[in-house]
Amino acid sequence: MRLFLALDTPDAIRDRISRFVEGVSGFAPDARWMNPASLHITLKFIGEQPDSSIDPIQQSLSQIHAETTEINFRNYGFFPTAKSPRVFWVGVESGPQLAALAATIDDKLSSLGIEKEPRPYSPHLTLARAPGASGSPRRTKTDAPNRIFRHLQEKLASRPTPEFGTMTPREFFLYQSHLSPKGSKYTKLAAFDLK
Repeated sequence: MRLFLALDTPDAIRDRISRFVEGVSGFAPDARWMNPASLHITLKFIGEQPDSSIDPIQQSLSQIHAETTEINFRNYGFFPTAKSPRVFWVGVESGPQLAALAATIDDKLSSLGIEKEPRPYSPHLTLARAPGASGSPRRTKTDAPNRIFRHLQEKLASRPTPEFGTMTPREFFLYQSHLSPKGSKYTKLAAFDLK
């Protein structure tokens, strides 16, 4: 099963982002737009794991005692660069507690043989991807200038910086991701409290 850890996004913020997407998605009609109902802040992508790994993962995560922080959703950007965009995202701003939580999760799961993240934590909400493109923020050998998001970038440049609201999460979740031609569906498997 394909697993990841994430924070939920409140309905009010999803609604604001959904209205924003409705207003701009026509400027990048060839992009694959995410369903706003499935927006989340990924803390750790675990990947494919056998069913037998669920209990050890849950036990390890239940030992985490992390503090929460206020999270602000504002602005937008493109991965890996604005000239070679594969991913259009909403910015996530927070105190150091969010990166500390991601690092703690990474450390705990590495003791179970799950590979550590090779790059610094960079929280964001993915809104759209170029067709067939990786969602990774890292540059790849195949990255090249493209036009998928060009019209969108031009339109956004003339608009004020979007603000979507703030949240203070009280828990994080272990999710299972089900891939399908219509997009991914996410199922919550477990919840873990934050202080």
